Amino acid sequence: MAYPSMGEAHRRITDYLNKFCDAVSYQDVASLAQLFSFSSNSPSLLSLADALNFFQDANRLIKQSDKFSQFGEILAPLFRSLQSYRLGNLVEAYHAFEKFANAFIQEFRNWESAWALEALYVIAYEIRVLAERADRELSSNGKSPEKLKGAGSFLMKVFGVLAGKGPKRVGALYVTCQLFKIYFKLGTVHLCRSVIRSIETARIFDFEEFPRRDKVTYMYYTGRLEVFNENFPAADHKLSYALSHCNPLREANIRMILKYLIPVKLSLGILPKTCLLEKYNLLEYNDVVQALKRGDLRLLRHALQEHEDQFLRSGVYLVLEKLELQVYQRLVKKIYFIQKQKDPRKAHQLKLEVIVKALKWLEMDMDLDEVECIMTILIYKNLVKGYFAHKSKVVVLSKQDPFPKLNGKPVTS
Repeated sequence: MAYPSMGEAHRRITDYLNKFCDAVSYQDVASLAQLFSFSSNSPSLLSLADALNFFQDANRLIKQSDKFSQFGEILAPLFRSLQSYRLGNLVEAYHAFEKFANAFIQEFRNWESAWALEALYVIAYEIRVLAERADRELSSNGKSPEKLKGAGSFLMKVFGVLAGKGPKRVGALYVTCQLFKIYFKLGTVHLCRSVIRSIETARIFDFEEFPRRDKVTYMYYTGRLEVFNENFPAADHKLSYALSHCNPLREANIRMILKYLIPVKLSLGILPKTCLLEKYNLLEYNDVVQALKRGDLRLLRHALQEHEDQFLRSGVYLVLEKLELQVYQRLVKKIYFIQKQKDPRKAHQLKLEVIVKALKWLEMDMDLDEVECIMTILIYKNLVKGYFAHKSKVVVLSKQDPFPKLNGKPVTS
């Protein structure tokens, strides 16, 4: 790290101070936002950090000018944060950045218009990212990571500032999405509920007035919440909205949405095409889809075992595991069609021992009692229409529509 001369350091700091004041004076939000973007590691910010670490008296420059001193409570902690960030002291950088962010919010409250929203978005993003990095530093030193939780508290304060009447309310959804990212990271997704209620029930919000980017992110996270709650029709609606409104050039984002939408669609009896899985590199679902098509329980269990870590991390493992009932339905349906070709008159009478033999062929060793239990569940959940004749160990299928389609409805619990 090469430090500048005293004169060059002075020039860099003064130049930054002038840019900040001019951006506020002329309400130039694009220029203002760039001044706060630590994570961009822009050469101008890094060179400013070097100047601050060399000069060591930037506060004097702020105080000696009326132009700069009016923003002293914002600029002084911002400079301290940038200094610590450059030196790799991320916990100290976070502390100072939080003080800067709180001071900026106080100033933002006083501005009647919403001109500085994009700068506030950058602050909301940066405090989350900086908190994550600070927590990693704390963990590596054997200390309790707590900064991301603190960033969440700060963003709730920001949400409160934005969630009123007036033009600033359009920024509430961006901050909500940053909160979602924090809550999902911390595993405290129950905290999402109060924010969701504010967005979806408050009369001051019209969802369609929010920027498309924020609506897509919001629907993605609320869709994931519905997946965890096993409310698949709602998850389908929200994730499908996110997919249809996502920028088609953002393939990584489309892949993230599909990672949750595909299990939801499978639960509703809708299978994706292989070309879709290939295009977005979601081939971990390929064997699951093939298992559903073939009625191959062995293949489904193999797919779940092979990609277990991946599915568990995504939180969709239990959703996929429950597809077993659909696989059983498909297997019974195939047996029915084979029997129908051989003897149409008795096609609706399925002997349990035939199903046991089919499962053995798939290397699934089950006895008659286990198969009887499975068939009872299939009938109860309306995946098979018919009744069970216990004495003869025969399933008597309905002659009309013995295998109801899900038609976008989940298997009943």
